[in-house]
Amino acid sequence: MKFYIYTLGCKVNTYESNVMADILKNNGYVEINNVSEIADIYIINTCTVTNTADSKSVKVIKQAIKKNPNAIIIVVGCMAQNKLEETKKIEGVSIVIGNTNKTKIVDFIEEYKKNNNKIIDHQDISKVKFENMTLNNFNKTRAFIKIQDGCDNFCSYCVIPYTRGDVRSKDKNDVFNEIETLIMNGHKEIVLTGIHTGNYGKEFENYDFSDLLYDIVKIKGLDRLRISSIEITEINDRVLDIIKNNDILVDHMHIPLQSGSDEILINMNRKYDTSYFINKINKIREIRPDISITTDVIVGFPGETEKHFLETVNTINNIKFSKLHIFPYSKREKTKAALMPNQINDNVKKSRVKSLLDLSKKLEIDYMKKFINKEIYFIPETYKDGYIIGHTGNYLLIKVKGDESDLHNNIKVKINNIDYPYCISEKI
Repeated sequence: MKFYIYTLGCKVNTYESNVMADILKNNGYVEINNVSEIADIYIINTCTVTNTADSKSVKVIKQAIKKNPNAIIIVVGCMAQNKLEETKKIEGVSIVIGNTNKTKIVDFIEEYKKNNNKIIDHQDISKVKFENMTLNNFNKTRAFIKIQDGCDNFCSYCVIPYTRGDVRSKDKNDVFNEIETLIMNGHKEIVLTGIHTGNYGKEFENYDFSDLLYDIVKIKGLDRLRISSIEITEINDRVLDIIKNNDILVDHMHIPLQSGSDEILINMNRKYDTSYFINKINKIREIRPDISITTDVIVGFPGETEKHFLETVNTINNIKFSKLHIFPYSKREKTKAALMPNQINDNVKKSRVKSLLDLSKKLEIDYMKKFINKEIYFIPETYKDGYIIGHTGNYLLIKVKGDESDLHNNIKVKINNIDYPYCISEKI
């Protein structure tokens, strides 16, 4: 039987979709990569972080049903976990799986094929252990590894602790083995990912994220190591020391700010203020002057006045991020922020999003210009019309003349000019 997987949301979902695809292929199922081809099984790995994410997930589910009404339609992931009743009511859905037992995907399909009865697998996410998943290969040069799941920060706007559960971590030896296998299969870069990546090892005795980093950078054959996202409070002195002394860790970190207003940060239940954040960023730049630091920002949080928003703009300009990921606040059931007064109307949110998108492009171009006439390595990921395109360690998008034989190799280039979003370069 042929299957197709739609993936919405974060890098953890991307990893888990790849794991499910791997398991299905190992059991004789055939993956199709062309969305126009008709599949016998559609798996929709959903996201629920915002109302928009829910709407997109439902839209994709209905598109799959329309494409092949006779297909087995499987809805998995965060929306299935968070909005079970709504998901069950979608006519045409065959199997619903929350945020557990994704590795049992074949068992669920085989059971459904036998009796043709709808299957619902929905567990209490607060009481589950880490579901061990392993990938031998990944469909990109850059391979993700999920090292932990869950979050216990309970930021007032965020539903994820209710959909992913408490922090739980992958055994360190399983992490090492997975990395070694991926390196052996030709992957140049490993990306450590999780729901709350820097909180890895919280439940372990005397082994935390900094210990894991210290051990990973010693693995032979690893060219580049990237942390998908990390909270500013988790970048302790030992993590800084590892970053300082190991070039394998790339010159890029994604560190969520969420707001540049101290009052809003308190209401968000974030664990820092702007002074703490800025001081830690300065420490990072002392040891990595050219590092790219990207961030997440939420606009239109309840009670965010124009004064608060301008404080955020000033903080962003002060820090000089190299790119912003901007999200309008989305009211989520179960969260404290949903009950807060002074909810912001959509027009104000849209206006603030646009302002920050414009600022983000300016910051991104300013960062790119710093590297004109500099030599740098990148790994080409795609080939098109005589050009190879890929990212540097600090996530500059390089475009240079080349051929398909260059793909997935470390290529040295000189950056000549900027044609946003590309750094136009020449081979050295």
